[in-house]
Amino acid sequence: MEWDIKSLLESQDISYTCAGTDRKVKGAAAISVAQDTDLSFCYHVGEKGFSLISQSNAGIILCNSSMEGLISPKVNSEGTKPTAKIGRNCYIGDFTVIGDNCEIGDDSIVYDRVSLVQNCTLGDACVIQQGVTLGADGFAFERDTSGNLERFPHIMGVKIGKNVEISANSSVARGSLSDTVIGDGSKLDALVHVAHNVKIGKYCELTAGTIIGGSTTLGDMVWTGLNSMIKDNIKIGNNVIVAASAGVIHDVVDGDIVAGVPAKSIRDKVTTNMRFLMAGQKQE
Repeated sequence: MEWDIKSLLESQDISYTCAGTDRKVKGAAAISVAQDTDLSFCYHVGEKGFSLISQSNAGIILCNSSMEGLISPKVNSEGTKPTAKIGRNCYIGDFTVIGDNCEIGDDSIVYDRVSLVQNCTLGDACVIQQGVTLGADGFAFERDTSGNLERFPHIMGVKIGKNVEISANSSVARGSLSDTVIGDGSKLDALVHVAHNVKIGKYCELTAGTIIGGSTTLGDMVWTGLNSMIKDNIKIGNNVIVAASAGVIHDVVDGDIVAGVPAKSIRDKVTTNMRFLMAGQKQE
């Protein structure tokens, strides 16, 4: 026998707000063991309520009205269940959205109004600050025979390693035909844009305003200055410094320092001590 929850609530003169699509259930169960055909109930609010509801498999959950807007429905418009997962000891801020096929590692912090659109994986101990968008489509269009722009499909994701920090209002696009990757220990300042299919190595520092074009690769220990731009489809080696406001349009070899527009090597003009001060690199 199936139950229509809306009819039951209305018959008891109980006011409610519904999020998600209409559905019926066949039974009731505790929130920790309920399945998609069960009705469950959560009296907890705040972080405890969010944790219980987001990890439950229940088809319908009755909860306090204070949770409205904090929890996204677990059933999408096609009736399929998302596969989002949240690890242990995580913090999820207000009005944050964790979309389909997203996974957050243990001990991670995701602050307010963050969007993990889809196909995003965060490693353990990551920090994602307010207003960050991860996993949206990249900017990719092809012209048809009439010259109209048609969006190129993005079917891959974003893979973020352990101990990565991404500061406020940055964006990382998901890959089209290969994943966008950020390596362990890398740090992104505010207003950084990482386009689709980009590969960023370990322990990189991208300061505010850095823009990285699609399908570009950065090695390990790369430092980019304020408002620097790195063109699409190029390779940046390990231990590279990109000066503030530089426009990089060619590959850069390991250990180089580039500046200007278009960016050129200035390594021979920079002393070891000056280089250390510029980006916290190890002295040679």
